[in-house]
Amino acid sequence: MTIGYEGLQEDNATVIERTFGDMERKIAAGDFSLKEKIALACRFLADEGHAMSLAGQISVRNDDGSFWTTGFAQGFADTTADNLVRVNANLDVLEGDGMANPGARFHSWIYAARPDLRAIVHTHPPHASAIAMAGERLIISHMDMAMLHDEIAYLDRWPGVPLANEEGEIISTALGGKNAILLVNHGVLGAGATLEEATFFLASIEHAARMQLLCRGAGYQPIAVDDVLAADAKAFMTKPKFIQATFDYWCRQTLRRYPEVLESSRRG
Repeated sequence: MTIGYEGLQEDNATVIERTFGDMERKIAAGDFSLKEKIALACRFLADEGHAMSLAGQISVRNDDGSFWTTGFAQGFADTTADNLVRVNANLDVLEGDGMANPGARFHSWIYAARPDLRAIVHTHPPHASAIAMAGERLIISHMDMAMLHDEIAYLDRWPGVPLANEEGEIISTALGGKNAILLVNHGVLGAGATLEEATFFLASIEHAARMQLLCRGAGYQPIAVDDVLAADAKAFMTKPKFIQATFDYWCRQTLRRYPEVLESSRRG
């Protein structure tokens, strides 16, 4: 007796529609507060090589225009839900101790230019930074890069350390309507309507850069994926439920290594 093989006769559209429906019904968000998600994202990115120094920031914008962000002195590898700070657009601390990373000032410019964005992640990871040092662009040449198809803006000059307003204006203008950007001589940035989306794009850029450098280092030229196929794959991989499931997977892995990131009220 065969079970379920009749479904193999379905057309592609029917299978895809059912898959998307199953994702909507069966994938639920993890049980983490916003501050816990920020802390878990920081620790995950630190383990992925994004936190060699204090450079880099995560911010998530609130409805009142303020945003939660990482403290300056701790760095990603030290971040917990309890040592974040809430700041206004000028980085004045409204809640929490210490100070925000001063480099987060350019986040305010991006939020002002893009009301659709609620989260920004900026880091200097080694592989994407190496691509940026060479003035290269990423070639969408593997399925695991497809979420970045037609999504990566490019800033071809370094405007300097982003502590003042000019740098924020330059970076926000270069980002335009996209959710990711490669910054020459600098690093990368991911942005999104949620922290999950911003982290997903940022981590995917570094993974893509690593693969591109491995391919080039082996003496081969990456073969770009066909645009139509890349667009189809992107449509699947950027579904909110796909991004949610991926982010929660990263959070679960990270929490097993760093249970101390949870809010003190949850740690008991």
